[in-house]
Amino acid sequence: MSLPARFLTPEAAADLADVPAVSRWVSSGGPRLHVLDYGDDGVPLLILPGITSPAVTMDFVARELTDLVRPLVLDVRGRGFSGDGAAYGLEAYAEDTEAVVEGLGLERPLLFGHSMGARIAAATAVRGKAPLRGAVLVDPPMSGPGRGPYPTTLDAFLGQLAEARRGTDAEEVGRSWPRWPLRERALRARWLASCGEEAVRGTHRGFEEEDFFDWWPSVPVPVELLYGADSPVVTAEGAAEAARTLPDARLTEIPDAGHMVFWDNPDGALDRLRAAVRGLLGRSVNCRA
Repeated sequence: MSLPARFLTPEAAADLADVPAVSRWVSSGGPRLHVLDYGDDGVPLLILPGITSPAVTMDFVARELTDLVRPLVLDVRGRGFSGDGAAYGLEAYAEDTEAVVEGLGLERPLLFGHSMGARIAAATAVRGKAPLRGAVLVDPPMSGPGRGPYPTTLDAFLGQLAEARRGTDAEEVGRSWPRWPLRERALRARWLASCGEEAVRGTHRGFEEEDFFDWWPSVPVPVELLYGADSPVVTAEGAAEAARTLPDARLTEIPDAGHMVFWDNPDGALDRLRAAVRGLLGRSVNCRA
């Protein structure tokens, strides 16, 4: 039996009242896309979340960047308020990202993606259809054909979706993610049901069938890659391959963090993200000089 359709409760929607951002919408040839925009000034930084992370779950990250950039967080297709898509591969996700850049008139934005979002950022940068200042990739899945499987199984993701749809809470989420701050566990409990099963299935299939390293060596610089010191997704071997295949990239290890770096070690991960963003801003200014 298939899982129920994706949904949002009134309690989840009410979370947006506490988010210092406005909703913007982009219509393109694909699904209608929802974006949280944290300000009208500054260099745009388009944030691309992970496989089961609607835009609101990145609020605690976005609001820590408003003094540096204008953060905008995308509800990736099949999540949050964005519509469902006919496909969930990297090309489709990159087309959505390009549509947001064009539809919102973002002039040479920075891209920042976590997990699935990091893979999307890499694909978007390589395609070159949206002029960018640079990109920050955080713990991108390095699984793919001929490589090890993605560490979290599809059944585990579907089990989490089932819990969310029958009703879950921060305490239950904490059994899987005990290190997370209470607020972030509660947000996940309320918003996970907005993620579509087909979106999760298609993305997870992409983790197995689409090789990150088909894109990574061609990502234009400047680019920064951050990864958790304890991540099962970016292993020491994966980080070494990334450094070898794109030697002009800057790699930074985040201590005391697994794959969910911002939730595992918020202070350490945010410090390193801010340093990466400052570095990209400085390098983009130098490139124009």
